[in-house]
Amino acid sequence: MRNSVSQTITVSSFQTAESLGSGLLPVFSTPALVALMENTAMQLIDTPDGKSSVGIMIQVKHLKASPVGAKITCTATLVANEGRGYSFELVATDESGDRVGEGLHERVVIDVDKFMSKVK
Repeated sequence: MRNSVSQTITVSSFQTAESLGSGLLPVFSTPALVALMENTAMQLIDTPDGKSSVGIMIQVKHLKASPVGAKITCTATLVANEGRGYSFELVATDESGDRVGEGLHERVVIDVDKFMSKVK
């Protein structure tokens, strides 16, 4: 299993605070940053058929505003794995290397059928 993974996105108008309703400005929103961070961490967990992982905790600091068109790279590093639980450190940077955000995230592996039966 890899212990870190990175992915880069280009901020779109659909990811702005103005578009998502988390603010009034046309800048990369905190909800979009959180989604990027969760998706990056999720890629580090290899789940067999019938299993998936769900986020159970995320703590994020959004440190810098980013305009539409900015390239944001998120890196998730696995810092602990106990049984079905995984803990990650998260760092997002822009093209100049400045930190856009940082945080901690926990995920747990679940049985999809069992999980979804509780949702119905």
